[in-house]
Amino acid sequence: MGVALELREYQGGYLVMNEIVVDPTATLMWPSLLQSAQRIKATTLTQLFAENPDRVASLTFEAAGYSVDFSKNLIDDTVVTQLLALARELGIEALRDAMFAGEIINTSERRRVLHTALRAPRESSLMIEGVDVVAEIQAVLDQMGRFVDQVRSGFWRGATGKVITDVVNIGIGGSHLGPLLAGEALRRRVSAPLTVHFIANIDGADFDTETASLNPETTLFVVSSKSFTTAETMMNASLAKAWIIHALGDEAVAKHFVAVSGDRRAVASFGIDPDNTFAMWDFVGGRYSLGSAIGLSTMLLIGRDAFIEMLAGFRDIDEHFTTAPLEKNVPVLFGLLRIWYSCFLGAQSLGVMPYAADLRSLPGYLQQLVMESNGKRVTRDGKPLATPSGPIVWGAPGTDGQHSFFQLLHQGTHLAPMDLVGYLHPLSSHRESHDQLMANLFAQSQALAFGRSAEQLIAEGTPSWLVPHRTVPGNHPSTLILGERLNPRAFGALIGLYEHDVFVQGAILGIDSFDQWGVELGKDLAAVITDEVQGVKAIGDHDPSTGRAIERYRAARRDWAT
Repeated sequence: MGVALELREYQGGYLVMNEIVVDPTATLMWPSLLQSAQRIKATTLTQLFAENPDRVASLTFEAAGYSVDFSKNLIDDTVVTQLLALARELGIEALRDAMFAGEIINTSERRRVLHTALRAPRESSLMIEGVDVVAEIQAVLDQMGRFVDQVRSGFWRGATGKVITDVVNIGIGGSHLGPLLAGEALRRRVSAPLTVHFIANIDGADFDTETASLNPETTLFVVSSKSFTTAETMMNASLAKAWIIHALGDEAVAKHFVAVSGDRRAVASFGIDPDNTFAMWDFVGGRYSLGSAIGLSTMLLIGRDAFIEMLAGFRDIDEHFTTAPLEKNVPVLFGLLRIWYSCFLGAQSLGVMPYAADLRSLPGYLQQLVMESNGKRVTRDGKPLATPSGPIVWGAPGTDGQHSFFQLLHQGTHLAPMDLVGYLHPLSSHRESHDQLMANLFAQSQALAFGRSAEQLIAEGTPSWLVPHRTVPGNHPSTLILGERLNPRAFGALIGLYEHDVFVQGAILGIDSFDQWGVELGKDLAAVITDEVQGVKAIGDHDPSTGRAIERYRAARRDWAT
């Protein structure tokens, strides 16, 4: 059964409505997948490998410089065929094409979803309501490039004439996690005397820690907020402004602050020169915004050319996602695999283990990307979700995790699919260390899948009483993702791969992956409670637990002066 997309006109654009299939459990393929799940639960990876000598070749795919081996997952050819049929039944290709074309697929906010336009070729064009979006994006990239060249060359100087040596990125959520990850992953590309720091937590201790060793005369702050009203970001920006003014005076702000925002008026009201504002757009969500001006601190760190290389990596995976047949389309296969585990095999989480120290923040970045996108309870048309929503994401760099939570993975009772990411070429000159790192990656992949049986232990002479304790059952699924080198292009492709993986999951489940209304409730309540904890207002009508906590805090706050 195919899916037709109705395009309803909305404020000069088009709102995509999926009218035929919203509930994936109502598709023709869903019952067949349920039957396959029972069959797969009764088998093991050891058996699956024994039954298909060509399993590795048939389940390993290439995309944007990465080799992705799905063979150690609890799937077979029948399951893959059924999942692909499910994707076609739900119109995954049509919805994908609608996103790239700029149709309104963020239905609850009535917005287009055009993070892919951030990395579109300069010579391309995408007209939205009479405006060439690609041209606008390229203009901001050029503005960023000119500014970055000035700072890195020493032409842009602080208020006292000293060159900038430290850049502080102030943001939260997508305006923090993306630049943080990119800064750590690509800092070995640094060719200028710049160090980038990151402040996100509203706890003033975070600000004190990050600025403790900085010289105000040589520090530049990049304040990133689309609305320029985000509470955490504006609090930290205010602390930074006071820090600069205390050391250098009011006039110094213009030389030590720039803004990334969609509201130039709010930027000017804060005291930053609006000419030092880099634009953002409503059609790019925060968690998808690294390729926009949100990546200004990244460009300052790695330079204009390397940043453009990162965008090229994003574009590589975009082209693969939009042109590769579904049978060989790695983001599609990834997304379908997540659906398989959560909806049919009962897995609730996804572990991500980067065997590359510079990707240490990848699990944290993906927590927002995946869980803010697909942690929803209703479908695009507001109906209750008939399936589990997106997975809980967690992880840590290998080999760190091997000495903490891998015990549960090997001998615990939870089904926890894993992504294991590694690079064939080392990040450092310590080649023997890289040999051991990769040996651990391959060993963990093997141990998770095949374990160590009681029969093997007995044959090795293990005492019978110890055999149950030492048995590692295996049959724990993992996907092996191998790249050549962690460079800007490969980094962009990796992040783009996960972006499209998330899109596929949302499309299958009927979720709007691009809103985040659950985040808004906490913000709204915090705005009210702030006045109450400060004593500006009386304590309002809260539940007994929250009311008592506010009372205790107010009592403690009165003691601060004493």
